[in-house]
Amino acid sequence: RYLQERPSFTLDPLFHAGCYYVQDASSQFLEQPFLQAKKILDRPLRVLDLCAAPGGKSTHLLSMLEEDDLLVCNEVVGTRNNILRQNIMKWGKSNVIVTQNDPSDFNRLEGFFDILVVDAPCSGEGLFRKDENAREEWSEENVNRCSIRQQEILKHAFVALSPGGFLIYSTCTFEDDENDRQVKL
Repeated sequence: RYLQERPSFTLDPLFHAGCYYVQDASSQFLEQPFLQAKKILDRPLRVLDLCAAPGGKSTHLLSMLEEDDLLVCNEVVGTRNNILRQNIMKWGKSNVIVTQNDPSDFNRLEGFFDILVVDAPCSGEGLFRKDENAREEWSEENVNRCSIRQQEILKHAFVALSPGGFLIYSTCTFEDDENDRQVKL
C-alpha cells in the first residue's frame, strides 16, 4: 500500500508487534527481481542482505521466503545493527540470522549464497526530496568515497555468491559512478 504522507506510526502497537513495516516506495523494487530469481533457482535459498539496516528490505525478504530458506542480514555499523536486530525480531521468523561483519568476512563463505542483496551506502541524492541535510552533505568527494566503498563491498560480495546466483544491487543516488559503473566492474 502506498501512503501519500507518512503517518506517525511509532506509537502504534501493531507496528511494534511486527504486523507491518513502513518503508520508502523505492524499497519495493526489491520484490520483482527477487521473485524472478527465486523462480529461476527453484530450490531452498540462502540469501544475504549485506547492508541490511534498518531492515525494511530484510523484512520484505522474510515475507517472501519459505520456512526452509535462510536469510542472513548483515550490518557492519553497530548502532544501525541494533535497529536491524530489533526490526528482525519483531518479524518473528526463525530462518534468519543477523550479523555484524565486514563484507570481507563473507569471503570465507565462498559460493554459499544464492541471492545477494546489496543496498549500498551511497551519496544519497535520492534523499534530497525529503532530507535537507542530504543536500548539504553531497559533494563530488563524497561520491568518490562512496564509489570506492561500493567497489570493496561488491568485490567481497561476489566471492560469497554461488555460481548461477543473483546479485540485486541498489543505491539511493543517481550517480553513474555509484550505479551502472559499479555493476560493470
